[in-house]
Amino acid sequence: MRVIQILTVLGYAFCFVGFVLSGSERGSFEDFNVTELEIETQKEGLLSFLENDAAAVSPSLLKPLMVPLTLIYGAASKGAVCLDGTLPGYHLHRGRGSGANSWLIQLEGGGWCNTVRSCVYRKTTRRGSSKFMEKLIPFTGILSSKAEENPDFFNWNRVKLRYCDGASFNGDGRDEAAQLNFRGQRIWLAAMEELMSKGMQKANQALLSGCSAGGLASILHCDEFRDLFPRTTKVKCLSDAGLFLDVVDVSGGRTLRNMYGGVVHLQGVQKNLPNTCTNHLDPTSCFFPQNLIANVKTPLFILNAAYDAWQLQESLAPRSADPRGYWNNCKLNHARCSSSQIYFLQGFRNQMLNAVRDFSRSRQNGLFINSCFAHCQSERQDTWFADNSPLIANKGIAESVGDWYFDRVGVKAIDCAYPCDNTCHHLVFTRS
Repeated sequence: MRVIQILTVLGYAFCFVGFVLSGSERGSFEDFNVTELEIETQKEGLLSFLENDAAAVSPSLLKPLMVPLTLIYGAASKGAVCLDGTLPGYHLHRGRGSGANSWLIQLEGGGWCNTVRSCVYRKTTRRGSSKFMEKLIPFTGILSSKAEENPDFFNWNRVKLRYCDGASFNGDGRDEAAQLNFRGQRIWLAAMEELMSKGMQKANQALLSGCSAGGLASILHCDEFRDLFPRTTKVKCLSDAGLFLDVVDVSGGRTLRNMYGGVVHLQGVQKNLPNTCTNHLDPTSCFFPQNLIANVKTPLFILNAAYDAWQLQESLAPRSADPRGYWNNCKLNHARCSSSQIYFLQGFRNQMLNAVRDFSRSRQNGLFINSCFAHCQSERQDTWFADNSPLIANKGIAESVGDWYFDRVGVKAIDCAYPCDNTCHHLVFTRS
């Protein structure tokens, strides 16, 4: 068993030591739910693994492409600033050859903040301030510049838009007393204006993608992205691990709905939600992708794990819903789940499939829902495109997304239920 990376985070509900391997994958998950200030510092370590340490999971990436941070200097005059008032930023690697006029925008993930307290904490991290953002990040997976790692998009203009607002690039408000700027929508607009001026206005092909909270953002902004371009431009959107479900947790409560309600009302998200949803549902419901995706006009691809590791950890069985820790072993390792817990998780998968039923009827949309305990599979090289990447019907994620984007073949790939898939890169944690 080959160990690629070890991540240890102390002070969480229990200690995690994560390994990323093939087959019985071990690792940690991206993204977090900042509802308890005392554990946010520890969670920040977990978050970094699948985002900025993604290059470490593949032995072929001994020298990944490192791309510098660019701040958007015209953003402040538009009020487009991070939570702490600093400038937003992005990483751009220019396209070449046949991809010189093609653009891929990747919206960074990183959870949300739903209270003044958690947003004030977030100001002290790279998720709320460009002061703490890495000056260089690796471009791997769908952002890779190598044809052997990213066959369809390697020579495009590839952009990673950094996430520093806490509401999936969708808020618009301010808390003067706490000196908090909720300017996600303005950051989105300022970034798009900046990129258009850098050559994106000449794009003949464009793809908006995002992972986790960024995957939700790619759904929320998909039609806005389409409207930036003339009808002659081929524009589509990809949401990776962004299908957050409004479901009951293990205690019978609705942990994620309660948290989303805080995000929506604190950060002024209501005004930016699609009126195709808000004209018949409450604003919090309209922050859930299941109530949005069927009305997105632009072609959209949903890439998601049926047993999403983040949703298991933080929505289905968070500590607040499981104070006795009955779910701890199951959350650490899916192989330790009891039959009743697996039954509960199969119910979650069924709800996910129900959520995409109407969406999947459109010929223009695509699906890849594998029966894995995973989260964010497009930015990691081992899951995006490698010799042992996850498969559905002998086709991997990168090939499926490429087939769909370039209209080579329709893609509506839904895995059989766990434990049928032996190609998964499951996220497994060990307790010390």
